[in-house]
Amino acid sequence: SNLPLQRVGPEDLLGIQVYDAPEFTRTVRISTEGTIRLPMLKEQIRVQGLMPNEIEVVLTEALEREKLFVDPFVTVNIVEYHSRPISVAGAVRTPTIFQAIGTVTLLDAITRAGGLLPDQAGPEIIVTRPNGDTGIQSIQRIPVKALMSATDPTLNLKLVGGEEIRVPDVGKFIVAGSVTSPGPYPILDGNANTVMTAIAQAKGTIQYYSHTAFIYRPDDKGTLHEIKVDLGRILSRKDPDVTLLAHDILYVPDSSGRRITQTTINAVTGVAGSAATASIYVLR
Repeated sequence: SNLPLQRVGPEDLLGIQVYDAPEFTRTVRISTEGTIRLPMLKEQIRVQGLMPNEIEVVLTEALEREKLFVDPFVTVNIVEYHSRPISVAGAVRTPTIFQAIGTVTLLDAITRAGGLLPDQAGPEIIVTRPNGDTGIQSIQRIPVKALMSATDPTLNLKLVGGEEIRVPDVGKFIVAGSVTSPGPYPILDGNANTVMTAIAQAKGTIQYYSHTAFIYRPDDKGTLHEIKVDLGRILSRKDPDVTLLAHDILYVPDSSGRRITQTTINAVTGVAGSAATASIYVLR
C-alpha cells in the first residue's frame, strides 16, 4: 500500500497476509469497537490505536497462542482509511469531508474545500475537535486574517482527524425597494451597519421614495416583524440612525408608502413556499 502509516481506528480497512497461508490473506475492516476477526481464530483481536507493524506482532502472537502456526510471518498494510474524517463546511467554495492521511493542516483543509468564499466568509474559522476520550469537544476560534498572513504559525493547526471546520457566513442584510442598487450587503465590522450606511451601499434612494421605511427582522422561528423607520428624519439627522442586524430586510417604499408584499419578500430572500407565506401575517 502507498498510504502513509498511522494509527488505525474503526472502519479502516486492513490488508493482512500470512506467508504460505493463502486462506489467511484477506482484507478485514476494523469494527466500530476497534477489533478485527479472522477465520479460525477464536478471539477477536483489538487493533484500534495500533500501527500496522504493531498489529503484525499481535496477530503473530494470536496465531501462535491458538497453535495454528509455529513462527508465522505476518504482514499488515492499510488499504483504506475511514477513521479520521475532517469536515469543512460554511462559507467555502466546495464543502467537503476527507480523511486525515499523513500531515494535514488547517490551511490544507481550507484548500481542499476550494478556499474561502470572498465577501461571504466571516472573520474567524471555528474548529471543533475531539478532546481525547473525554467525550467533550474542544472549540477553537481562529482569526482568518492572522491565519492567512502566517503571522502566527501556531494558528495553522495540525489536524489528525475527527475535526469539524466551519467557516461562518459574515452575515448579510437586504436593501429593497426604491434604491438604486437593491440587493444583499455584508455586515461590516464594528458599528457601521445602519440604515444610512445601508442606503449608501445601495447607492442612494431613487426619485419619489417614501420617507417612511420599514425594517423586517426575523425572529428565531423565521417570522418577520416590522419596524417602522422615519427615513426623512434620519437623513436630516433629526432622529438617531438605526442599527441593522444580519438577515434584516430594509425596505424603502415608493411615494405611495405601500408596505412590502410577500412576492417581494420571496424575491429578495430567494424563499418560496409555506414558511414564507406564514410570515406575511405579521406584516399586515
